[in-house]
Amino acid sequence: ESLMIDQVLVQSGASPAFAQTSAPFDAEHLRADFPILEQRDARGNRLVFLDSASSSQKPLAVLEAVDEHYRTANANIHRGRYALSDLATSKYEHAREQVAALINAPTPRSCIFVRNTTEAINLVAWSWGRSNLHAGDRIAITTLDHHSNLVPWQLLAAEKGVTILHVGITPDGQLDLDDLDRALAQEPKALCFPMTSNSVGSVTDAREVIRRAHAAGAIVIVDGAQAVPHQPVDVQDLDCDFLAFSGHKMAAPMGSGVLFGRLSLLDAMPPFMAGGGMVRLVTPDESFFAEVPERFEAGTPAVGEAIGLGAAADYLRGVGLDAIHHHTTHLAESLRDQLDAIPGVRLHGPRDRDHRSGIVAFTVDALDPVSVAAALDEDSIAVRAGRHCCHPLFDALGLDGVIRASFYLYNTQDDADRLASAIDRIASGNRKDLRRGEADAANPCGRPVYLDA
Repeated sequence: ESLMIDQVLVQSGASPAFAQTSAPFDAEHLRADFPILEQRDARGNRLVFLDSASSSQKPLAVLEAVDEHYRTANANIHRGRYALSDLATSKYEHAREQVAALINAPTPRSCIFVRNTTEAINLVAWSWGRSNLHAGDRIAITTLDHHSNLVPWQLLAAEKGVTILHVGITPDGQLDLDDLDRALAQEPKALCFPMTSNSVGSVTDAREVIRRAHAAGAIVIVDGAQAVPHQPVDVQDLDCDFLAFSGHKMAAPMGSGVLFGRLSLLDAMPPFMAGGGMVRLVTPDESFFAEVPERFEAGTPAVGEAIGLGAAADYLRGVGLDAIHHHTTHLAESLRDQLDAIPGVRLHGPRDRDHRSGIVAFTVDALDPVSVAAALDEDSIAVRAGRHCCHPLFDALGLDGVIRASFYLYNTQDDADRLASAIDRIASGNRKDLRRGEADAANPCGRPVYLDA
């Protein structure tokens, strides 16, 4: 029987980001909520999905919420003056309230619906950045950052004559706080950083980083894509200025995401995109823009996806973010212990357990990461391999790619054990077809493009 999480009611003045059920964590029971995980290969092996850092699977509660919307309430929002449109609008705005509760936002108005983390950061760069950054100004970005929190700022810097300060990392892939202080001493107007690295699983002390940045006069843009799905994130406690995260990594539909912004900053920002739905009045010569959040949601939004995101927020809160964090990091530590005992396997990422997430990054000596991932797929084990949209990070670490296993609430100890056993067989099996030179030569077009994805 599927474990259906009831909606968690938020009481005024409470801290809803940490609400959770009292039931014990049961990954096998939760796994039944995810129909796709019941798939089996020709040999009867069930799917071991260890790529949730890329995109997580979706529970029945989310699938049914989206299906119900399109079956019973599909209409455009905010515009119609009929019952179906009113219902769709109500469900869409309720989803905003659900997301605000997840991160303890002071008001739902501060949560902007976007397609993903990338769009959220581009919104900040184009809207806040173009209004507030000028030639000679500085912004700081870390070597840990995903391309989505780097490339938009590179484009803006080239256009506006802004200098980018790069905050380095320690040899094991943690943010170098001494180098952060060096960058902040140059008084950047903004600091961008990830709470959790998507590639090597480094966990940053976000509250301390934000405190230092604010003391230096910088606003802070936080990439929460790998944090919000896995742990309690309270924007009021963090005191961040912007937080971006994606729905597709937190059991919600693809094409859904959120930008949280400090309301005083959002109110002062011009629109990111222009068109219908984000204006109050338009004349032939001038437009007057809507208030936040409508100002940043031009055109017809992805209503069903937003409703699915709201359902996912309630689902995660029902399971408990603290419990999810404990479960995924426990599985990651178990896998690391098993891999560390296999000759030829090298683990990457922080040595300090307290700075590691549910992501395990590793390589097998002389073997091509992408080819190893393809070999694992033969056993119905899905992992990611490559440089994970973090080229500067991998250059700094001297790596051309890693194999990444990422755990989520539906993974079990059996998943970790099956991956470790498969890697043991691969590492000891003299698989010439997986070696770096042979793997490259077997592909006449060169190394697969997705190695750099």
